[in-house]
Amino acid sequence: MIEPIIKVSNLCKSFGGTKATNEVSFELKPGEALGIIGPNGSGKSTLINLISGFVKPDKGEILFKGKNIAGSAPHKTVNLGIARSFQMSRPFYNMSVYKNLIIPISSPRARKSRGGKYGDLDEAAIHLLEEVGFERDSQVPYKEAGALPHGYLKRLELARCLALEPDIVILDELFSGMSMSEIASVVPLLERIKNEGKTLIMVEHRLTELFKIIDKVIVLNFGMKIAEGLPRDVMTQDAVTSAYLGSEVKTGA
Repeated sequence: MIEPIIKVSNLCKSFGGTKATNEVSFELKPGEALGIIGPNGSGKSTLINLISGFVKPDKGEILFKGKNIAGSAPHKTVNLGIARSFQMSRPFYNMSVYKNLIIPISSPRARKSRGGKYGDLDEAAIHLLEEVGFERDSQVPYKEAGALPHGYLKRLELARCLALEPDIVILDELFSGMSMSEIASVVPLLERIKNEGKTLIMVEHRLTELFKIIDKVIVLNFGMKIAEGLPRDVMTQDAVTSAYLGSEVKTGA
C-alpha cells in the first residue's frame, strides 16, 4: 500500500476572532493532484500558506513523508521538497528572465539532485524556460522579467518552482489572468509533471481547466472543509452549490 506523501490533520489557524482554517484534514499519495476550491475568504490561501511554512498553525499536523513540518520555516519546507508559486508573480523584475532561475537552480536541494554539481546554470535555466513554454530561439528569455506580459510571468513562476526539484508543487491560481491558449499550453505540462511522480496542489478558480488535471478536489467554506472527492461527485453536493457554485455548476464550469 502506498503511503501518503503528505497528510494534513485537523489544521487550525485563526486571525483575531476569525477561523481562517478550521479542522481541515486531507492526504495525498505521490503523483496525485488535488484541487482546493471555495469562495473568496474560504481559507484556501491560508491553507497553502500553512503547508508551505509562511504561516504557523494554531493546531494540527502536517506530515510530509512521515515528518511533522507544521510551523517549519519556508526555506526548510523548500529544502525538504515542497515548492509553491504565488498568486501575484514575484520575479526579480530588473534581472533577465533566465537569470531569475539561477537562484533556485543553485539551491541546496536542486544541487543535491544533480549530485552536488552546478553544471552550466545558464543552459539549465534556458532549458527549463523552454519546458514551460518560452521560445528558446527568441529574445524573451533574455529580456528583463519586468517587461514580460502576464502569461509569461505566470509561466516563470511555474519554472521557478520546478527549478527547486520539488516532490510537491503548490500552485496558487496559476491560470488567473492567462488566456485560453496560454492555459491550453500549460495543461499538458502539468499532466506530465504529475505523470513523473510529482504531487500537485492547486488553488484555482478556473474550474473547467482545473478539473482536467486533478484527481480529487476539496471545497472550503468559512475555513472548513465541506466536501472532498471526485470533481463530478463533489460539484453536485448541496453544500457546495449553496456555498458559491450554483451558477457555475448550471453552466457546466
